[in-house]
This record gives sequence, structure tokens and C-alpha cells, in this order.
Amino acid sequence: MLNFEVINPTRIIFGKDQLERLPQLINDFSKKKRILLAYGGGSIKSTGLFNKLMIHLKDFEVVEFGGIEANPQFTTLMKGVELAREKDIDFILAVGGGSVIDGVKFMTGAFHYKGDPYEVLKRTEGCVFTQAISFGTFLTLPATGSEANSGAVISRDELKEKLTMGGPLFFPKFSFCDPTVVATLPKRQLANGIVDAFMHTLEQYLTYPTDNLLQERQAEGILQTLIEIASEVIEHPNNYKLASNLMACATHALNGNLRCGVPTDWTTHMIGHELTAMYGIDHARTLAIIAPRLYENQFENKKEKLTQYGKRVWNLQGTSEEIAKEAIVKTEMFFQRLGIHTKISDYSADTDHIAEVIKTRFIDRGWNAMGERQAITPSDVESIVLHAI
Repeated sequence: MLNFEVINPTRIIFGKDQLERLPQLINDFSKKKRILLAYGGGSIKSTGLFNKLMIHLKDFEVVEFGGIEANPQFTTLMKGVELAREKDIDFILAVGGGSVIDGVKFMTGAFHYKGDPYEVLKRTEGCVFTQAISFGTFLTLPATGSEANSGAVISRDELKEKLTMGGPLFFPKFSFCDPTVVATLPKRQLANGIVDAFMHTLEQYLTYPTDNLLQERQAEGILQTLIEIASEVIEHPNNYKLASNLMACATHALNGNLRCGVPTDWTTHMIGHELTAMYGIDHARTLAIIAPRLYENQFENKKEKLTQYGKRVWNLQGTSEEIAKEAIVKTEMFFQRLGIHTKISDYSADTDHIAEVIKTRFIDRGWNAMGERQAITPSDVESIVLHAI
């Protein structure tokens, strides 16, 4: 088992009918009682959630900031930062899925930053967020696990960039995880959420066998649960048993527990972010495009774990070689059964030079050795993308 250190200070309030706890939880962190309510496209109003929240926020001065995109845009978020500064906000409530929560994480750090916050996203030397205002979340879409971790991904379309950030400052103080919201989600978002949680788990599991038996079994349990409930929860999102299990899986997939004592990969995410930046493809769908091709490219490095995955998760039989190859096929078929296309050309006809462009970006960023064995090179990335077209 590898050495590890883990801390997760986020209070998770899981289940239905718990909003009466919201005022006190905010009071623990907001002295001025002036909060920014941040959300996305406005579905929180059409579903009635906004009105429910406002009932419990009647003793606070609430400033609304809506319009955070599915891939939160730097320019939009900076408008929120300026609004928060103007209104002298001391707490933000993020109401939405991973994109809204990620955007708010950035806003809380940018709020006090004196320079251009994009320098921090670009990891310019000496440029870091050193303080952040407090925030909490009300999760409306189980997928990214952002409600239970300190990471975020921020986009800037005019530069075709999608960059990551994070650190101890950016854990939510609390997160409400109410499975009843699943009933309000369209099938596309549910399918994306399932794939997102599935791939977060695989990035921390599908590496090489370890002696951390607990984390391996926890990962397999999440994968098996998602496979078991996937089709049913998409068709019956108002089934509380299915919805609550989906939400629990998505949160546990990326709350920090699965990575304890095990190697991780994340190269699929790194490539997927480039596809979103260039084509606007939903994040989860970029992962479904890239993952099977990456596993094929890295077959020998991942064969032992692919075999374990095939046996334990998919109940496959045969030789190790046969099981490992079939496990990749099963994974791609699972995504496809959810209505997820797994080729870049399914989303855009403009695929000329894309592999070369992504390879060059990886080289420029110094990403020359990636994956759990540091065996994935920019040339491998180019090959993976070419085979994904």
C-alpha cells in the first residue's frame, strides 16, 4: 500500500427534506449575512428549488448570480467575482452540478486575488490563491463529485483552454446532496453523470494491482452499482432507491477515498479536457471517447488490472488476455447503451490535425510522462486521439 495523507472537511448532508438546516450552516461562516447565490441556466427556478431555498434564506441579503455555463467560463466567473466584491459578499452558495460548483471554487479564490486570476489557472510561477471566501453547495446533478472535493476545471473558450485548479482552500464547507433532484434531470444529463462517476472511479482503479484491498473493493463496488442501476435510473429517475445510489456513487467516486494508497492515472481526463475545449463536447462524453482507446494503447501496462476488472466487475471468463480485451469492449458497450457516442467524428466532422494539436499542447505544457507508470508520452496521446476519431 502506498503512503497517503487525506483530509476532507466538507460536511455532507445526504437525503431529502433537510433544507431547514441551511440557515444555521451558513451562519457558521457568514458574519455579514450577505451571500451570493450562484447557479447555472435557471432550471433551479423552473423546478421550484429556488423558491424553496429563498424561504430558508429570508434572513439573509441574497444577491443572485446566474448563467454559469456547463463548462464554466473564466469571463463569466469574473463577472461574478466583481459582483461579489461590489456587494461585499462573505459567503457563496453554489446551487447546481459540478460546473457551477467548480466555477464557485474559482470565484472564492479570485475574490481576494490582486492580479489577473488567469495567471493562477495557467500556473504562472509565483501566482497562487492564498485565501478564499467560504462557500457551500446544494447539488442538483450527481456526476463530478465536486461537492465533496477541492478540485475544479475552468474553461476559456476564446483561448480554447480548459485548465484545472484546486487545493485545501477550496473544499465546500457543506454540501446538500438530495437525491430527489435526480427526478428533475433530463436523460442526457443522467447518462453523463453515470459515465462521469464511472470514469472517475476507473482513473483511480484501472492502473496496476496493489495490496490496498479495501480501496480496490470500494472502487469495484461503485462500478458494479453503477452498472446495476444505470439503465433503470435513466428511465425511472423518481425512484428514490436508484437516485440515492447514483448520488452516493458519484460523491464517493471523487471524495478522495479511492485514491488512498493506490496509483492513479487521469490521462483520459487530460485528453478529454482538450476535446471539450476544442469541440464543446460534454465532459463525460470525452471520457467515453478516449478511455477505450487509451486502454488499448496501454494494454500491456494495464493488462493485469484489466483482467482483474473484467473478472470482478464484468464476471468474464477465459485467459487473462481474453478477459482484459473483453473488459475494454464491455466498458465501451456500457457507455453506448447509455446513448453515449464513443468517436470524435460522432460530434464533429472537423477532425483534421486534432491529434497533432493535442500532442503539441501536451509537449508545450511539459506533460511528457503521464499515467500510473509515467509511460504515456505525447506521441501516445497523438495515437490515442487518432484511433478515437
